[in-house]
Amino acid sequence: MSDQSRPVEPDGLHLYPPAGTRMLVVGGCGGIGRVLVQAAMSAGLEVAVMDLQRSIGAAKPPAGVRAIPLDVTDPESVNAAFADLTYSWDGFGVLVNLAGYATERIPVEQLTAEQWDEVVAVSLRGTYLVARRALRMIRQAGGGSIIHTASGLATNVMPGYGPYSAAKAGVIALTKALARENAPAIRANAIAPGAVDTEFLTGGTGRPRQTPQIDLESYVKSIPMGRIAQAADIVGPIMFLAGPASRFVSGQTLYINGAALTP
Repeated sequence: MSDQSRPVEPDGLHLYPPAGTRMLVVGGCGGIGRVLVQAAMSAGLEVAVMDLQRSIGAAKPPAGVRAIPLDVTDPESVNAAFADLTYSWDGFGVLVNLAGYATERIPVEQLTAEQWDEVVAVSLRGTYLVARRALRMIRQAGGGSIIHTASGLATNVMPGYGPYSAAKAGVIALTKALARENAPAIRANAIAPGAVDTEFLTGGTGRPRQTPQIDLESYVKSIPMGRIAQAADIVGPIMFLAGPASRFVSGQTLYINGAALTP
């Protein structure tokens, strides 16, 4: 029996990437990103973070984590950030892209083209720009895993979330394309959380606070598990998709929502 066909030992140690694995977290200063960075460091991973300069200032990563300013909507900024990363790393094994943005809830008819473009630029175009640049560094490391962030709203579209839902549906399609185009060396999957109790609900870590995008009390009543997700609920699935236990999982979307959505 070859090593590739041997079953993974069910001791839990293979659910995370091996110690020493290099993980790049885009959007690593946000609520989920901060918890993910801590979990990865605790598991012995080498971590770098890319995020908006103002987000890095608002939530500085822990000591030992390289923080590189990045605007995912700007191709020049993306290229410069990855060029900066090459001074420290010649390659890396895991990309986690958590960057995303949603406007306040506005019907499509009332949206301006600028509001539409802003959401799509961060949540879809930025995902493409980062993935395109990251692929060569993941290949240099011998292959690895890409984890994108979609949303349950990509499937269960709600009024007022038109551009965000469209962008996140695009992320799912993009992830499938990357999985097929880059197999077997590189796997690509997406997580699709429901609402998570982080700053994202009021604009994001590096943005001015705004009115919460959902009525949390009503939302919790719709969740069979009876609560809103915490950042830690999202980190475990990310680490699983990054590690060897998911070595035959690619092109998939993992919904994380307490049974509120079961597509």
